Amino acid sequence: MKEDYENSGTQSAQGGLESPPSLSSFFDPDKEIEMHVHRLPHWQQGEVFYFVTWRLADSLPQEKLKQWREEKDNWLRLHPEPWDEETEEEYHRQFSDRIDQWLDAGEGSCVLRDPALANVVAEAFHHFDGKRYDLVAFVVMPNHVHALFRLRAPHRLEEVIKSWKGFTAREINKRLGKRGELWQEGYWDRMIRNERHFFKCLEYIQKNPKRAKLRAGEYILWEGETESGLSSPHE
Repeated sequence: MKEDYENSGTQSAQGGLESPPSLSSFFDPDKEIEMHVHRLPHWQQGEVFYFVTWRLADSLPQEKLKQWREEKDNWLRLHPEPWDEETEEEYHRQFSDRIDQWLDAGEGSCVLRDPALANVVAEAFHHFDGKRYDLVAFVVMPNHVHALFRLRAPHRLEEVIKSWKGFTAREINKRLGKRGELWQEGYWDRMIRNERHFFKCLEYIQKNPKRAKLRAGEYILWEGETESGLSSPHE
């Protein structure tokens, strides 16, 4: 995978979607859903939009995570997937939002506050844009990353994220002169259900640096230049 990144060149920041997304670009609860299981179940449905988050391995205190996991596991036993929209929103209110608040507090080493290291992640995102996926937006925060994109067949979600995380971990560790785990083992992902959900995730990415009270140079925020065919509810 390292050779793929080195030999094919980095796509410019003018990438993004080449054509307007249709309704088939969103999650359809009536169609077949594939599940990939690692530490968490990851649901996917081909060429739809995904919102993905992962963090640095040292970004959250273990005592907080232990209590959070226990509460989440109990909730999941009572709410088996796949979920309807209301149940998914309840999950994220109770669990995802809490994690986001902890991450925005800036705990851990926050090595991605260094622009040179954050740019390693940004360049990895751009590298296969328009080939393996179509980027909509991403933000590289000091200790975590959010990305909104549409997957391209035949590429699978777990393969794309493994590529991003694997390459950037090796490169960043090399620059830091360190070895060992850089990123958390897993990641969080959501299939985008509709236009409202799409713009909610996009807005979250756009506002994340301001919510975390970051200054210019402490993050990288990117949005593709695209005629998406979607009508923002804020317009």
